[in-house]
Amino acid sequence: MKRIITLLTIVTVCGISLSTKVRVKDISHFQMENSTPLIGYGLVVGLDGTGDSKGTRFTIQSLVNMMERMGVTVDQEQVKVKNVAAVMVTAELMPYMAIGSKIDVTVSSMGDASSLQGGTLLFTPLADALGNVYAVAQGPIFIGGFNISSGAGDQFRNNYTLVGRVPGGANIEKQVEGEFLTNSVKLHLENPDYTTASRLAGVIADKFSDVKAIAVDEANVEVFLPEAKRESGEMVKFFAEVENLEIEPDIPARVVINEKTGTIVAGQHVTISSVMLAHGNLNIEVKSTPLVSQPEAFSQGRTVLTREADITVEPEIARILYMEQQANIGDLAKALNSIGATPRDIIAIFQALKAAGSLRAELIIM
Repeated sequence: MKRIITLLTIVTVCGISLSTKVRVKDISHFQMENSTPLIGYGLVVGLDGTGDSKGTRFTIQSLVNMMERMGVTVDQEQVKVKNVAAVMVTAELMPYMAIGSKIDVTVSSMGDASSLQGGTLLFTPLADALGNVYAVAQGPIFIGGFNISSGAGDQFRNNYTLVGRVPGGANIEKQVEGEFLTNSVKLHLENPDYTTASRLAGVIADKFSDVKAIAVDEANVEVFLPEAKRESGEMVKFFAEVENLEIEPDIPARVVINEKTGTIVAGQHVTISSVMLAHGNLNIEVKSTPLVSQPEAFSQGRTVLTREADITVEPEIARILYMEQQANIGDLAKALNSIGATPRDIIAIFQALKAAGSLRAELIIM
């Protein structure tokens, strides 16, 4: 009988207390520092029979083309790609990164491969939206999970195995040039928030008496530079001073669920109002028993292998929890762990709490 085991991880983040400050550079960046997304198509080799199937024609065609460029002639009909997978490779290139620098890349399966575990990404050019090649990626892939299967059909899966990363796997071949702004520059918050933007503008104005800072919206603070700070050397020094200023960011109440890995992350401001929660499962088990139908001697019948199915349906008794007024996410995590809730259970519970108005936080399911 096939067994599927899912691991659950619950992470309760205490977050940043109201009295803790962080550097400006840790929560924002200058707008001229926007990254350039890069993308490329490549092949992953070295898979242990977990690659694309013979029906994935573009993988076969890509492998044949690559071999022909290397001077090897192959018959496309004879090519097997069970150890090869077609992938999309993505990366982010920051401006001013020098030629020869290394950046991480993300590798995602395109075909019907079952796992990228143990694979190696082959030479893959990475280009921007206009087709300009800025980097070349290659190297072994690291993934956050694994698959184990037996010939009898038993399978064990831990997390997601069709997306991986190659740390430092791309070499920059061309530099993206940025431009310093002469009159003003914008600071962009990584997590837009009106309160944080207002505080950031105030911190800059308090530190530099000759600088004007305005919170344009929830994500951007525009800083107007005086004449003395518009020269290249002075501008770099000013930027360094600004990004090392300390500020108290306002953190929203938010719960993030990754359905692929079963990971749940929640901040300290997440609270739950008084609620009664009952949850139960319906367990269905199907057992298949092989039987041999043997004909009588000297008859014209044949020996036939048949299977007898035994289906058992067992409803689980609902377990009831009662959460007190203003319970925090830590209290809920302890309660859910005490009843052995699975990732699917917890996702359903959080959605129900949100629909009932008891979860006082934004719910994000990835």
